[in-house]
Amino acid sequence: MNGPRLLPWAGAENKPCYLVGDGTGYLSRVADTIERVQLGMADDLLDHAADMLADRKATPAQLHFLASRMAEALRDVHRIAESRGARLPSPAYDGFDDIDVPGHEESLAPEA
Repeated sequence: MNGPRLLPWAGAENKPCYLVGDGTGYLSRVADTIERVQLGMADDLLDHAADMLADRKATPAQLHFLASRMAEALRDVHRIAESRGARLPSPAYDGFDDIDVPGHEESLAPEA
């Protein structure tokens, strides 16, 4: 166990919910299922957004509704990423000085 797991839903007053356990119990499986559903819904919403924006006939009300749903989906995806990232093992190496990033040589070059 790496510590408490941030669950993919919020509690009362939109406060985060955590689960303490080994990750194999019933509630962990429910959380995994909800994460899959949330990610699938976000993917479907991206497809819908692409279609709506390509049509160029969307009304302001439709775009407002789309933006609201996208904000909700982004909040869910962010919570999932935060939860999964917290459960990753700590990297053995966390320095970035020796990483070659294409197109960003100037920012990584040592100063003279």
